[in-house]
Amino acid sequence: MTSDIPRPGDRRRGVLARLRRGRSTPRSKGRRRVGAALRLLAALTLAGGAYTVFAPGLQAQDTPQLSSAAQDGKALFDTSCVTCHGRNAQGIEGRGPSLIGVGSASVEFQVGTGRMPLARQEAQAERKPPVFTDEQTRQLGQYIQELGGGPQIPQDVDHLAAGGDVATGGELFRINCSSCHTFGGGGGALTSGKYAPTIRKATDREIYAAMLTGPQNMPVFGDNQLRPEEKADIIAYVQKNLQENNDPGGFNLGRLGPTTEGLVIFLVGIVALIFASLWIAGKS
Repeated sequence: MTSDIPRPGDRRRGVLARLRRGRSTPRSKGRRRVGAALRLLAALTLAGGAYTVFAPGLQAQDTPQLSSAAQDGKALFDTSCVTCHGRNAQGIEGRGPSLIGVGSASVEFQVGTGRMPLARQEAQAERKPPVFTDEQTRQLGQYIQELGGGPQIPQDVDHLAAGGDVATGGELFRINCSSCHTFGGGGGALTSGKYAPTIRKATDREIYAAMLTGPQNMPVFGDNQLRPEEKADIIAYVQKNLQENNDPGGFNLGRLGPTTEGLVIFLVGIVALIFASLWIAGKS
């Protein structure tokens, strides 16, 4: 006959069972939460991966497409410029600077005047016959422009210069340019073997690009310093007064200003005085 009175061992086992049941409830909830979080994370990861693979707009944004002219310019750059300016025009220390941000105006000036490619490191790059044609120069400029942006020459620059005011351009030239390029535009010496080049052979695009980019030691004349209309006035003065003027007043003495005029007057005066003295001595 079984007794209904619980034994001490049964009591302990019942207490332990109740304790285990009480602990198992929080653990099961925590596991469910962790599992749900892992499943959500996996779903987000899969969705993000699928979007990255199948979204063409994102890939196009990471690798922008170049125009046809820029692609031609890149081909020229990779064969003629990459050894000094590096891949993607990032520059190479000791060889050539970065071209990111210089714009097509700088490329057109440097390459169009034959200053680049540079044969060797000098105090200043000299003007030489250009290596590339005008079309190739603009293709190189377009590649650098689309690669990093920067100043651009206006499309109607020739029209701007043709309609410029010569009188206003002369005043602006004397204020901003004559101290280096001289009043006659013949150029002049600077420091450390550098010089301001002559502008008597420069084209409208070259002058405009030089003012925009400030090559060598030339300061940059952005649109906030000189408006496009004022740049056009300066170009009109240079083209019509300094380049086309045939010096109707006579021999220009190199257009170097009062220095040469004073030297000529001194030499001519001394020679005249000597001959006058000899003539007077002979008569006496």
